[in-house]
Amino acid sequence: MDITKKIAEELQIKPTQVEATIKLIDEGCTIPFIARYRKEMTGSLDDEQLRNLDERLRYLRNLEDRKEQVLASILEQGKLTEALQLQIEAAETMVLVEDLYRPYKPKRRTRATIAKEKGLEPLAAYILSQSATEPLEIEAAKYISQKEGLEVASEAEAIAGALDILAEQISDEADYRTYIRELTFKEGHIKSLAKDANEQSVYENYYDYSEPLAAIPGHRILAINRGEAEKFLTVKVEAPTERIILYLSKKIIINDNEYTTSYLKTVIEDSYNRLIAPAIEREIRNSLTDMAEDGAMKVFGKNLQQLLLQPPIAGKVVLGWDPAFRTGCKLAVVDSTGKVLDTKVIYPTEPHNKVEEAKKEVKELIDKYGITLISCGNGTASRESEKIIADMIKEMNLSNVDYIITNEAGASVYSASKLAAEEFPDFDVAQRSAVSIARRVQDPLAELVKIEPKSIGVGQYQHDMNQKKLGEVLDGVVEDSVNKVGVDLNTASASLLEYISGVSKTVAKNIVEYRETNGRFNNRKQLLKVAKLGPKAFEQCAGFMRISGGDNPLDATSVHPESYAAATKLLELLGYHLSDICIGGLAGLHGKIENMAEMSKELGVGEFTLNDIVKELEKPGRDPREQLPKPILRKDVLEIKDLTPGMILKGTVRNVIDFGAFVDIGVHQDGLVHVSKMCADRRVNHPLDVVSVGDVVDVKVLEVDAAKARIALSMILEEKKEHYKKMNKPKKKKKEGLNLNGLTKFMR
Repeated sequence: MDITKKIAEELQIKPTQVEATIKLIDEGCTIPFIARYRKEMTGSLDDEQLRNLDERLRYLRNLEDRKEQVLASILEQGKLTEALQLQIEAAETMVLVEDLYRPYKPKRRTRATIAKEKGLEPLAAYILSQSATEPLEIEAAKYISQKEGLEVASEAEAIAGALDILAEQISDEADYRTYIRELTFKEGHIKSLAKDANEQSVYENYYDYSEPLAAIPGHRILAINRGEAEKFLTVKVEAPTERIILYLSKKIIINDNEYTTSYLKTVIEDSYNRLIAPAIEREIRNSLTDMAEDGAMKVFGKNLQQLLLQPPIAGKVVLGWDPAFRTGCKLAVVDSTGKVLDTKVIYPTEPHNKVEEAKKEVKELIDKYGITLISCGNGTASRESEKIIADMIKEMNLSNVDYIITNEAGASVYSASKLAAEEFPDFDVAQRSAVSIARRVQDPLAELVKIEPKSIGVGQYQHDMNQKKLGEVLDGVVEDSVNKVGVDLNTASASLLEYISGVSKTVAKNIVEYRETNGRFNNRKQLLKVAKLGPKAFEQCAGFMRISGGDNPLDATSVHPESYAAATKLLELLGYHLSDICIGGLAGLHGKIENMAEMSKELGVGEFTLNDIVKELEKPGRDPREQLPKPILRKDVLEIKDLTPGMILKGTVRNVIDFGAFVDIGVHQDGLVHVSKMCADRRVNHPLDVVSVGDVVDVKVLEVDAAKARIALSMILEEKKEHYKKMNKPKKKKKEGLNLNGLTKFMR
């Protein structure tokens, strides 16, 4: 198989792009480095395309390795034919390779292998030849044997053994399995039933449920799997059995022989029901689960990326508030750099109810440290804490103080971790959690990388998935996010540094140790003095490390050291000096270059690289997070009882799942916008096509169930419907058509 050509066809890119990327990957280059600094070689493939390519490359290489193993095994058995070799070499999936290998794969002792040991293969071949001219019992009598351990007591036993051999042969036929697998998937159904129809559970929708295999969405597959694992459901695949039996009969019964046809019909049904159907059901369910998990991982990854790339709220002294009842609310004050200034415990909630005393203590902290933002965790006692904060802002006229409800998912995991203990050895778990809640709004990326990605609550069924694969996917998302933003080499923690391209956990710790021993880094070249950070690692990581106020202004940008000469020459040609970029960037620099192609040749760099250099010089150290919606800061609180159908509110998307999005509208419970309520003008295939975690959206309250704490929301507002109607009216030819991209942006 030509792997390069295969990947190019699948990803719809040029073979030269695939070839160049494979070469870079094999040389040890990371995906972020390739995406950012090798655009000329890859044709500017982005992170997502490169990760898809890398995944397919690993799969296809594993496939080729498996083919070699299978061919060697069959050759060793002396059964490899030219036709079989060509079939195996042409196979494009692991499933087909295993199907072709099945007849030759060493098996545990089965009914068929026992029958073969008793010498019944010739009888099986005789039956399959369908040429009998007398009752089968006459031929079977020849195989009666009293040989010790290999006894065949009667004609019936001989025939039964021969039929077992035929059943296994039919089951092992690759073409049959391929047809049956495809037909079952195309026309079969998955059916779930309750083990106890009277038992209440969250799986009641699946107590008597059936859906076509080809149509069932991933989130329902994962829900059914979980219901089965928790022993609420029994699940089976219903296949078009009659059509399958008819197909096998046509393939196998080629002669209507009065002595063998009835036996062959029996063996076909036995082969399908006993051997083929259970295996195909397992394969299809595994395949559906894999697809569902891949989809869920993609959604989780996208949500995680948006969460990591939330815009930081910089320049504020923040009070982190970890709410609780019995043990009290833990507070932590952090300055604008994230340094902890103070910690305290207050008891305004049940059973203590020291509300006024707590307000007084918080006011003292606000006055003492100049706090302008309170970050309150969304866990237990969050609603009560929020009410106290909002009341205090109003009663004490704290016009310069805002609050924000912060998703504290994973905060408890971090606060109990070894990393947190090393960072705050004198703090207890709750104090660390309050610090984390405060820092999350100051720089979400820097704080969230300290937490295992799957512990950050923006996924769906993440605990049911292949944990190794999920970990790889999410680590890739974190790596891409960190490298997209870059890090300050003189302040970044080891937790953040270890996600930088080419930097391992050990090297990240070594960077921090070097910094603590030798003082701040003044230039990127000093990285080469860090233990275990060699030239290759330097090449991979240098462009993502930022040094402000260092020896070279370019060290504060994403311009790679390998392009410093080109950047310096470009500035000289346009009448600038390196020091000019320190003032705040060279706005409009791109417009001063008459011909990018000619300039790139003169500088000895590619056009993609030149464009990136120019963008960076125009706005040095630009943060891509600045372009995303800012978090909503609040001064007042809503309760679920305050909501009424028809209310229009502004909210923040907290989580996106296959069937909708959860939106924080300022009450304790997030509301659900079902996928059907996201756009008025078109069908939305997936919520991610419309919204992302962190998006600020306008929503209408559809329904409120206070008892069950459920809020149904819609992003389709009446005034927007009218807007769509106007847009869809016949217009002059010049303005015909509907800009869906514009509508999507409008909906957001």
